[in-house]
Amino acid sequence: MGSEFLLIGLGILVVIAALDIMVGVSNDAVNFLNSSFGSQVASRRTIMIIASLGILLGVTFSSGMMEVARKGIFHPEFFTMPELMAIFLAVMITDIILLDLFNTYGLPTSTTVSVVFELLGAAVVMSFLKIVKAGDSLTTIVQYINSAKAITIIMGILLSVAIAFVCGAVAQFFTRLLFTFDYQRRIDRYGALWGGIALSSITYFILVKGAKGASFMSARNVAWIQDHACLLLFIIFVIAALVLQSLHLLKINMLKPVVLVGTFALAMAFAANDLVNFIGVPLAGLQAYKAAMATGQPLTVTMGALSDKVHTPTSLLLLAGIIMTLTLWLSKKAMTVTRTELSLSQQDEGSERFESIFLSRAIVRLVLGVFETVRVVVPARLRGFVNRRLDPHAAVSVGGDGKKASFDLLRATVNLMVASAVVSYATGHKLPLSTTYVTFMVAMGTSFADRAWGRETAVYRVTGVLTVIGGWFMTAVIAFIFAGLFVAVIFYAKALGVVLLVFIAAALILNAHRKHREMEKDADKETVFNLKSVENPRETVETTFEHMSFLLGEVRVSLDATLEALFRGNLDRLSYERKRLGKFQQWSNIISANVFKAMRLLDQQGFALSHKYPQTVRHLQKLTDGHRDIMLRAYTHVINHHKGLLPVQIGELEQVRRLLDEVLLELETTFGLKRAADIHSLMAKDRGLRDLATELNARQVVRIKDNSSKTRLSILYYAMVGNAMLLSRQSLELLEIFEKSFGEFEEKGAE
Repeated sequence: MGSEFLLIGLGILVVIAALDIMVGVSNDAVNFLNSSFGSQVASRRTIMIIASLGILLGVTFSSGMMEVARKGIFHPEFFTMPELMAIFLAVMITDIILLDLFNTYGLPTSTTVSVVFELLGAAVVMSFLKIVKAGDSLTTIVQYINSAKAITIIMGILLSVAIAFVCGAVAQFFTRLLFTFDYQRRIDRYGALWGGIALSSITYFILVKGAKGASFMSARNVAWIQDHACLLLFIIFVIAALVLQSLHLLKINMLKPVVLVGTFALAMAFAANDLVNFIGVPLAGLQAYKAAMATGQPLTVTMGALSDKVHTPTSLLLLAGIIMTLTLWLSKKAMTVTRTELSLSQQDEGSERFESIFLSRAIVRLVLGVFETVRVVVPARLRGFVNRRLDPHAAVSVGGDGKKASFDLLRATVNLMVASAVVSYATGHKLPLSTTYVTFMVAMGTSFADRAWGRETAVYRVTGVLTVIGGWFMTAVIAFIFAGLFVAVIFYAKALGVVLLVFIAAALILNAHRKHREMEKDADKETVFNLKSVENPRETVETTFEHMSFLLGEVRVSLDATLEALFRGNLDRLSYERKRLGKFQQWSNIISANVFKAMRLLDQQGFALSHKYPQTVRHLQKLTDGHRDIMLRAYTHVINHHKGLLPVQIGELEQVRRLLDEVLLELETTFGLKRAADIHSLMAKDRGLRDLATELNARQVVRIKDNSSKTRLSILYYAMVGNAMLLSRQSLELLEIFEKSFGEFEEKGAE
C-alpha cells in the first residue's frame, strides 16, 4: 500500500463515517424518543426539537470516549499505518452493512456492540496474518490485543442488560405503588417532590458524571462540579420541585416537563456515549494518518502515537451532531425500529408482532410458577394492598391529541430517569455500554412491573424480547466474523479489495432499502385499522365496518389471484399468496379487537346495540377460514405436482368465481361507503350461486363415475365450490348485521 492509498482510504473512511452516523442514528435515536412517543407527551415536532437540542449539546461531551476506538481493543504500537487503515476500513464497511440490515427489519441493535466486536474481529485477524507472515508463535497474539480492556467493555455491556431491566422494574414497581395507575389523584400530594427527585437525578448524572468528558470543560470547572456535587444536587431538587408545583397550580401536568427534560437528557447522554461508535474509528484513522505522515515513513512506522491522549476538536463533534440531527428528522427506518419497541411495551392488548415460541412459553410458565409460590408466602392482606395499588384497569393513557397512548406519563418518566442515570454514569466512567440495551431493557422492565405483560400478551412480548436479545448476540458474532473476513480481503487484495467491498456494501444497502419500502407499504396498510377515538357512537361502529370493507377487498383480490394461479399452475403466485395468509388472520384479529373496543366505548356512553353486532367476529373468522382453506388447498395441489384441473372444471369454477366476486365487491362497497345495499339483489346472487353449485355437483358426479376426474381433483373441486358458498353466506350474514346495527341507530335517533 502506497501513501496515496492511505489518503484515499482516509477519504473513504470519512464518507462512510457520515453514512454510518445515518444508519446508526436510525437504530439508536429511537431509544430516547420512545418514552415521549409512547406517552404522547407532546406533538411530534416538539419532541423532535427537544431531542435535537439534546444531541447537539451531547456530542460535545463525547471527546473522552474517542480513545476506545484508538486503543480500547488493540495495542496500536504493534501495527503499521497500512495495517491500521485496513482494520479501520473493514470495521466501517462491516458496520454500515450490519446496522442497515437491522434497521430494515426494525430490530434495535447495539452500535456499541457492533463497533467493539468489529474492532476485535478485524484486529484479531490482522494480528494472526502478521504472526503467520513473521513466522512467530500464535501465542504472541495476546501482545496485539488489549484483552483486559476488551473483556471489561464486553462484560460491562452484558451486565448493563440485567442491571437496566432490574432497575427499571424495581423503580417502576415502587413508583406505581406510590402513585397507582390513577396517578392524577395523588399528584397533588407528592408529585412535585417526586418530579424534583427525577429531574435532579437526571441532571446529576448528566452534569456531574458527564462533565469530565466534555470538550469545552476545563479541568478546573470539572473539579469544581465534582467537589460541589451534593450542593448542586440539592439546589436542583429544590428549584425543580418549586417549578413543578407552580406548574401544577397553573393546571399544567407536571409530568410533561419531566418527560421532555428526560428526553433532552437521554438524547444528550446518547450523543455523548454513542458518537464514538460512528466517528471514533474515522477520527482514529485521521489522527494515525497525521502521525504517520509526520514521521516521513508512513508505510513502515508503528502507530504507538495513538496511545497518547488526543483532544477531539469541538467543531468536528458539532458537525457530527448536525448530521445526527438531520437523520433523526428524515429517517423512515428510525420509525420502523420505534414501532417494534412500542409494540412490546404498550399497556393494552393490541396487534402482537411476534408469535409465541417454545422458549417464551417455558419462561412464562416458570414465572407463573414463581408467582404462585410467592402468593402462598405473602400474606393475603399485603397481596390485596399491592393488587389494589397496581390495578392496570385504572390506567388512563391519553395523549395530547386525544388518542390512546401506549403507556402513561408516569412510566415514561421512570423510563427516562433510569435510562439516563445508567447511560450517563457509564459515560462519565468511560464505559461504552450500549444505549440500546439500556433503554430497551429499562422499557421492558417498567412494562413488566406495570403488568403490561398479562396472561393474554406475555408469551408474545417475551418472544419479542428474546428475538431482540438474540439479535444482539448475532450482532456480536456477525460483526466479529465479517470484520475479520473483510480485513483479510483488504490485506491480500489491497486497493482492489477495498473497491470490491465498497461495491458489495452499496449493493446490499440498496437491496435493503428496496425491502424496507415493501415492508413500509405493508405497514401502511395496517394503519387503516386504527380505531378512532370518537364520541359519536355511530361513527365508532362505522369505523369497524370500514375495516371490514378493507379486509373484504383484500380477500376478494387474493381469491382472484389464487384461483387464477391454480388454473395456470403458477406456483410462484400461490407461494406469495400463502405467505400473506398470516396477514389476513392478523387483520381479522385486529378487527375483532376493535369490535370489542367499540362495544366498550358504546357501553361507557350508555349506548347498547343488539347482540347481533358482536357476532361480526364469528362471521369474519369463518370468512377468513374459508379463504385460507381455498389458498392452502390450491397451494398444496400445485406444489405436489398433481394433475391440473380439467378444462371443463376450470370453466365451471370461473362461473363460481364471478358470482362470488360480485357478492364480495358489493359488500366491500357497501361497508366502505356506509350506504344501503340492494339486499334483495345480493340474496338473489347468493341463491344463484347455490343453484349453480347444485348443478356443478351433479356434473362432477358424472366425471367421478366415468373416472375422468381423479380423487384428488374431485376433493379439490368440491372444496372450492363449498368454500365459495361459505364465503357468500358469511358475507350476507355480515350485511344483515350492518343493516340491523344502523337501523337501531335510526330508531334511537327518532326517539
